[in-house]
Amino acid sequence: MIEARRLIKTFGLKPVLRGLDFHVEHGEFVALVGPNGAGKTTFLRILATLSKPSMGEVRVAGYPLPAQATAVRRRLGVVTHQPLLYGDLTAEENLRFYGRMYAVLKLKRRIEVVLEMVGLNVRRRDLVRQFSRGMQQRLAIGRAILHDPEILLLDEPHTGLDQEAAAMLDTLLRDVADRGRTVVMTSHDLTRAADLAERVDILHKGKIATSVRRGEIAPAELPGLYYSVTHD
Repeated sequence: MIEARRLIKTFGLKPVLRGLDFHVEHGEFVALVGPNGAGKTTFLRILATLSKPSMGEVRVAGYPLPAQATAVRRRLGVVTHQPLLYGDLTAEENLRFYGRMYAVLKLKRRIEVVLEMVGLNVRRRDLVRQFSRGMQQRLAIGRAILHDPEILLLDEPHTGLDQEAAAMLDTLLRDVADRGRTVVMTSHDLTRAADLAERVDILHKGKIATSVRRGEIAPAELPGLYYSVTHD
C-alpha cells in the first residue's frame, strides 16, 4: 500500500532523509518513532503529498508521487501538526465542508457518527476558534476519518489530548485498523506505539534503523532497543 525506495529529502544543503526504504502492506498499522530531527514529520508530509522528495521513489496505493498526487489524496486521511480547520465555522460546518469535498454519501448521518466518535457531539454547533487545542485536535481527527479513507497518516495525533481523549483516540485507531485500513502514525510515546501498532519502525538519521513486529520483543524491552539504536 505504501512503498518508498532510496528516498532522499534535503532542505538546501541539509539532508533530512538519507536513502530511506519503507514498505507497508494493505491493512497494516505501523508506528514511526525516533528522536527530534530524525525525519518523521518530513517523511509523513511526503506520503501525504504535502512535500516532494528530492530523490528516490514513492508509491502510495499504487500511484507514484508526486506525479499522481491528486489520485492519492482521495485515498488519504491526514492529521498533521496544523489542524486544517476553519475557526469561524462550527465543528459541524467544518465536517460538512470537507464531506462535500469528498462527496461523502449520507453526509448528515456520517457527521453525527464521527462527532460522536471523537466526543464532540455536544459542541457540534460551537465555533472551532472557541475550542481548546485538544478539542481542535479531536475534530481534526474526525475530519481525517470522515470519508473513511483507505490510508490514515497521523503525525503525533495524541499531542494536546488529555488522558480521556487519548484513550478515545486509541479506541478509534483500533477500530480503523480492525476494519482493514492502513495506518502510519508517528509518535514519541514508545509504550503507546507498541500497544497500538503491529510494527514499530525506529527512524534515525534519516533512515529506518530497525523494525520490530509485535511479539518479537516484550514491550518493556522497546525503550532499551530504542536507546541503543538512537545513541550509536
